[in-house]
Amino acid sequence: MEVIKNILEAIIHLDKHLDIIIKSCGSWSYLLLFLIIFAETGLVVTPFLPGDSLIFAVGTFTALGTFNLWWLFVILVSAAIIGDTVNYSLGKLFGDRIIRSRHFRFIKKEHIERTHKFYEKYGGKTIVLARFIPIIRTFAPFVAGIGKMSYLKFVIYNILGGFLWVSLFLFVGYFFGNIPVVKNNFLIVILVIMLISALPIAIEFIRSFRANGINKKHRDV
Repeated sequence: MEVIKNILEAIIHLDKHLDIIIKSCGSWSYLLLFLIIFAETGLVVTPFLPGDSLIFAVGTFTALGTFNLWWLFVILVSAAIIGDTVNYSLGKLFGDRIIRSRHFRFIKKEHIERTHKFYEKYGGKTIVLARFIPIIRTFAPFVAGIGKMSYLKFVIYNILGGFLWVSLFLFVGYFFGNIPVVKNNFLIVILVIMLISALPIAIEFIRSFRANGINKKHRDV
């Protein structure tokens, strides 16, 4: 509970912590931001790291002249794309070993096969939309690797997703983050943005669920 409390505290007051970090690290802040976004997207053991909120907060500081906007944009997009690529590779290289390992019996073969079919059908949409949903964006590329999703297909949507994700939160933070009403309700704004960005994938899941229900009724008839 204490760990969760500390994480929530860090997210809520991210803008204050970021100010201290920037002052302490100076130009090394670019490298630190790269590593955080890389780890949040590239390592399945660190899904708790801030992503959306961090990029949004960095955008607000960039508007104040703390960072060079275009250098920061390139660095964050690169971190997001490289992170997902590493995550995909880990899933592809070690996925079969995980399935066979008795320590990972909770990962069933039929689930992997189902994931493979899902990614072949919705792969592009999943990789792009998962960028905007915390936790899911960390595991989506790993599962895509386990499911043996086409690498070329993954790369195309990985680049598109990374570009859109960073662009949305960085530029929204840059242009609107320092408006008083936004600055005073930072957490609420982040939650609203995350909710709106999650709507497309929620709609897609609802459509898929309804389609499966209709197909099942037809089979029963």
